[in-house]
Amino acid sequence: MTKLLSGKVALVTGGTRGIGYSIVETLASQGANVAFTFVSSEEKAKQISDKLSTDEVKVFGIKSDAGSYEQAEQTIESVIKEFGKIDILVNNAGITRDNLLLRMSEQQFDEVIQANLKSVFNLTKHVSKHMLRAKQGSIINLTSIIGLRGQAGQANYAASKAGIIGFTKSIADEFASRSIRCNAVSPGFIETDMTQVLSPEVKAGIMKQIPFGRMGSAQEVANAVLFLASDLSTYVSGQVLSVCGAMSR
Repeated sequence: MTKLLSGKVALVTGGTRGIGYSIVETLASQGANVAFTFVSSEEKAKQISDKLSTDEVKVFGIKSDAGSYEQAEQTIESVIKEFGKIDILVNNAGITRDNLLLRMSEQQFDEVIQANLKSVFNLTKHVSKHMLRAKQGSIINLTSIIGLRGQAGQANYAASKAGIIGFTKSIADEFASRSIRCNAVSPGFIETDMTQVLSPEVKAGIMKQIPFGRMGSAQEVANAVLFLASDLSTYVSGQVLSVCGAMSR
C-alpha cells in the first residue's frame, strides 16, 4: 500500500516533544524523510532519529533556533544538502511566557514574538526560493485557538498566533501561482507538557469551554498536518484548520 508522503521531504521545527514530535512521527510513518529542529537536548534528538529512521525513511535532528534568521537559513541549506529538496515545511516551534499585561515585561513579549512569529518568517523566507523553483510545496504553520479568541494572561502568545494567521493567508496569496500551498492548523486545548502542569481547577474550567468535553491529543493535531502536507489537499490554501473539539465553531 502506497503511503501518503512516499518520496517527500519534510522539515518540522520544534520536533522533540508534544505536538511537534507527533508530527515528526506521523510524517515519517507515511513515508516522508523528516528533518526536525531542536534547541537543547541532543540526546533526545538522537533517540528520536534512531527510533523513527528505517531502511526506507531517514529522520534526523538539527540543533537550531528557529527564531534566528541566520540559523534558519543554515537549517534549510542543511536539509537541501541532505535530500536535494524540501516538499513540506511545518512551522511548529513556539514558547509561552504567560503573564497579565500589567506584569508582562518587554522581554517576555519580545521572546514570544521572536520564537513563535519571527521563526515562521525566517523558515518560510529561506525555504521559499527552493519551493518557488520547484513550483510545488506545502507550508503548514501551527497557530492556536488563542490566536483566534485571545486569553487573559497571554497577550504576547495571542498576538504571535494571530500574526501567524495573517502571515499564512498572505503567503498563500503570494505563492499560489507556483502551486505552493500555505495553511495553518489551529489546535485548541491539547494534552501536552504545557497542559499537564495546570491545576485540576483550571482544567475543569477549560473542559466547560470544550463542546467535545475533553482535550485533544497531539496525534489528532498531527493528523490535520498530515492532510495538509499530502496530495489530499492540493486545492486547499490560505485556510485555518481548527482542531479544537468545536470551540471555534
